[in-house]
Amino acid sequence: MATLQSIRSKGPLLVIVIGLALFAFIAGDAWKVLQPHQGRQDVGEVNGEKLSAQEYQQLVDEFSEVIKLTNGLNSLTEDQLTNVKDQVWNTYVTNQLIASEAEKLGLKVTDKELQAIIDEGTNPLLMQTPFRNPQTGAFDKDMLKKFLVEYANLGSSQMPAQYVEYYQTMGNFWKFVEKTLKASTLASKYQNLIAKSLISNPVAAEDAFKSRTAQSDILLAGVPYASISDSTITVSDSEIKDLYNERKEAYKQPVETRDIQFIDVHVLPSDADRAAVLKEATEYSNQLDKTTGDYAAFIRSTGSAVNYADFAINKTALPQDVVARLDSTSLNEVYGPYYNSSDDSYNAFKILAKTTAPDSIQFRQIQVVADTEAKRTALADSIFDAIKGGADFAEIAKAYGQTGESTWVNAMSWESAALDADNTTYIKTLINQPVNELKNLQLGQVNLIIQVTGKKAMKPKYQVAVIKLPVEFSKETYSDAYNKFSQFVAQNTTVEDMKKNAEEAGYTVIPRSDFRSDEHYVGGVRSTQEALRWIFDAKEGEVSPLYECGENDHMMVVGLERVNKKGYVNINKVANTLKAEIIRDKKAAQLMSQMQGFNSLDQVKGMSNAVSDSVKHVTFSAPAYISVTHASEPAISAYASKAETGKVSAPIKGNAGVYMIQAYAKDNGTEEFDAKKEEASLSSMAPNYANQCIYELREKAKVTDQRYLYF
Repeated sequence: MATLQSIRSKGPLLVIVIGLALFAFIAGDAWKVLQPHQGRQDVGEVNGEKLSAQEYQQLVDEFSEVIKLTNGLNSLTEDQLTNVKDQVWNTYVTNQLIASEAEKLGLKVTDKELQAIIDEGTNPLLMQTPFRNPQTGAFDKDMLKKFLVEYANLGSSQMPAQYVEYYQTMGNFWKFVEKTLKASTLASKYQNLIAKSLISNPVAAEDAFKSRTAQSDILLAGVPYASISDSTITVSDSEIKDLYNERKEAYKQPVETRDIQFIDVHVLPSDADRAAVLKEATEYSNQLDKTTGDYAAFIRSTGSAVNYADFAINKTALPQDVVARLDSTSLNEVYGPYYNSSDDSYNAFKILAKTTAPDSIQFRQIQVVADTEAKRTALADSIFDAIKGGADFAEIAKAYGQTGESTWVNAMSWESAALDADNTTYIKTLINQPVNELKNLQLGQVNLIIQVTGKKAMKPKYQVAVIKLPVEFSKETYSDAYNKFSQFVAQNTTVEDMKKNAEEAGYTVIPRSDFRSDEHYVGGVRSTQEALRWIFDAKEGEVSPLYECGENDHMMVVGLERVNKKGYVNINKVANTLKAEIIRDKKAAQLMSQMQGFNSLDQVKGMSNAVSDSVKHVTFSAPAYISVTHASEPAISAYASKAETGKVSAPIKGNAGVYMIQAYAKDNGTEEFDAKKEEASLSSMAPNYANQCIYELREKAKVTDQRYLYF
């Protein structure tokens, strides 16, 4: 139990709400998608190894619980959940690929190795666990061992149900840590094996040293490509095709994508809607002025976006627009209604109390449960009287399977939370109870014997009733927008019609190329899963039905222009890029031909539109930046490293023009060559190359991602 107490001090605040809820969102919504399908549903495949939707869901649930536990969250936002899903998928793919390669190489992680890592306690993953020494912050293997013993004996334990739930949650968390440790250790072994095979040598070390330290100061003259009009250069389709075939490997498309055109209609409040909200806020502010009790019920009845706290809280827990007006408002005075542009809302508030209260409270408690209310009440009274009469709090707590140890809690944990009546009563008890005084508190089916043992960080706090009414569109406004857009969609059933008639109807068609199924949202709008599924099931030229999406404030229609199969990018999509490169090459050929036979920079300067410059400290390892053409030129760095002082180079084809250079000074620097140091520097880059091998594995693997069908 002492282990639990230590863990709890790092976790969520309230014992009465300890425990992590199951992901109702996934269980409810995701499986609705699966129900119509028969048989096994697979979300993906890695080199023939399939991952079912159920297995993927379990991995998502597992990681979600870890994120919530380690961050003190009760739930995840949609963005956080999306990020979790992607991390789970990417981790699964990487682990499968590495496991396959490791098996071929005979690499594995034994239980003995895993235990050695835990005993050493320095792995960064272990530092993310609650099993840490409170004084040093270091991982404490003894705390872990004690927890695992208590966890193993759960079946014979007399501890309360919520403690059991918390132990089970922590047990699942540790299983995740062990699994992750094993996978990451195997990955490290594989990457280390690759890194160790990359060996430096004295020749490479000397070359790297010279490329970094040998400097040249140069003069240059050149003619920018921009001085030649593109219209004077002719490029044929066959030339584009030839260059495409030459560069084809650079235009690989790892996954199937879509080119789409879509219209996103964001429904906004009308002037009439705004007037209605202002009227409502005015009426509520008048009622607030007359209200003298049960503010919680009144604020709930207004539909305020700010929960009412029946105790004083920090300014920081209140909306900024309220905080800005607190000091100019008297006690029991209603301020408002007023408009706040930052969140588009009408507001009013009333200060009910100003006081000084602790930001940190230390307390201990004993939870009392029994078969009947009468037995529970009698037992709670007995415990209360015993402690009141001088019995040791901790000893009595241990007799009922609890620690009785004191815990510090911070006001931030409850001041911004939506609390029910029981939790509100619990918090008010902690705030108002004098230090060392006992309290027998009944909450639902539980009695709590509470003793506040310390209070600190006294701060000025406010009890405020806030009415915050966001300006939202009415049903009529949404209905009008829906009917208009629905009619447009019905009348424009092809992509061309949609593009041709959108502007006249007041809509904007948004093009999007290479849309991937793992992007989750169409056009960055939430709740567009149905539209996404349609996109990857439709045929070219088709237009989707009307989709209602976002936070019930968006409508969307999508047109599918092109299906881009996995493999190589269609030549038409890169034709302009290839054409620009061919034009540049032809300009370079023209200029180099004109410079043929030149042996001085003055000759180059005499050409039409010529530019000149001087550049100092040019090294082979870094591209030279040429200010007169606003371009980085690696070729100039390469030529400068080999140029003889005073000698004019041949014409150099660069990124932004053709140049000739003349080195007028060379300097090898003052740094002395140390072969071992330089080799060590080169070797230190090996892990980066090893990491790149993971990307190579993924590129060459047969990976299929069909998560969009179900999630």
